[in-house]
Amino acid sequence: MNQLIVISAIGRDRPGIVHELTHVVLECGGNILESRMTALGSEFAMLLLVSGSWHTPARLEAALDKLASANELSVTVRQTREKEPSRDRLPYAVDVVCLDQAGIVYNLANFFTSREIDISELTTRSYAAAHTGAPMFAVQMNINIPQDLQISVLREDFMEFCDQMNLDAIIEPIKT
Repeated sequence: MNQLIVISAIGRDRPGIVHELTHVVLECGGNILESRMTALGSEFAMLLLVSGSWHTPARLEAALDKLASANELSVTVRQTREKEPSRDRLPYAVDVVCLDQAGIVYNLANFFTSREIDISELTTRSYAAAHTGAPMFAVQMNINIPQDLQISVLREDFMEFCDQMNLDAIIEPIKT
C-alpha cells in the first residue's frame, strides 16, 4: 500500500535548497505528487505531498532531520491519507485585488467560513501599482461551495461585502 506523506520545510533562502530537499525525497524512495514552493522575505518555504512504500516515512524523517540540522531548516514530516472527493460541493475560484490594508485575508476567510464554505487553496501577494506605486494586495483562492447554497444569493452577498471592504473581486466556477 502506498503511503502519503506531507513534508513542510522552512529555512533561509539560498541556491540549491530545492535540489537538496528533492534529492532526499528521491533517495528515500519518495515520489512528489504535489508541491508548493516560494520565497517569503529572505526565507524559503516548501510543502510537498509525497508517496512511497511502507518504510518511506521513517526513512524520510531520518534523512530530513540530518538535512535540517546541517542547513538550519525547520522540517516537519507527517503521514496523511487521500482526501475524500466532495460530491456535494461546487468548486469556485475567487480573485480579489485591492489597496493593501490589514485584515483582508481574515475578513475573506470569515465571510466564507460563516457560510460553511471550504477554502481549499489560498495565495496572496503584495505589489506596487503601475504608474502610482500604491501598495496593492491580490488574493487568489479556490473554494468549495455546498450544493444547497444558492449561488446567486452568495454572489450578491459577496459583491456587497467586497463593496463595503473596497475590494475588486470576481467569483466564478472552476472549469475542469
